[in-house]
Amino acid sequence: MLKRLSLFLIAALVTLPTLSGCGYNQIQKNEEGVFAAWADVEATYQRRSDLIPNLVSTVKGYAAHEKETLQAVTEARASVGKTQINTGNLGDAAAMQNYQKAQGALSGALSRLLVVAERYPDLKANQNFLDLQHQLEGTENRINVARQRYNKAVQTFNGSIRTFPNNLTNKFLLDLERKEPFKAEAGAETAPKVKF
Repeated sequence: MLKRLSLFLIAALVTLPTLSGCGYNQIQKNEEGVFAAWADVEATYQRRSDLIPNLVSTVKGYAAHEKETLQAVTEARASVGKTQINTGNLGDAAAMQNYQKAQGALSGALSRLLVVAERYPDLKANQNFLDLQHQLEGTENRINVARQRYNKAVQTFNGSIRTFPNNLTNKFLLDLERKEPFKAEAGAETAPKVKF
């Protein structure tokens, strides 16, 4: 019995160093790295999916605000055209009040328009469009970085299951398949279009 135990201990002492170098744990870590990297790719796609509609809605909302400013000027101008005063009714307080009210409305609308025009390079709608453009660019860059990290994790994993002695560990213990790197779809070289 003692002889068996000592043979077992000797075999264990000889086998343990080779088992630690078999790569079993490293292969598992590398596969988990692939899964985590792919989750990052999906997360960046989800970010784009969540972000873009919100940004487009924001831009549309603000562009509508500036459209309202132009519409207010047009309506105020039409109102002034309808409210005429001539030398015959200069003494009519109500007519003067209506005229002044129409002119005041036009002045207010023009003031809002002038404020917008004075800031022409920094129009809020223009800034929102620029922000949308920057956000789109940033999101696409994040997606590209996540794809590159995923491909690197795939390369590490695939290398770990194909090199000696890990390939033996994989063949006899794990039987894991190679992971596919991210490949661009046909037509991916064409930039996505955002329509308003």
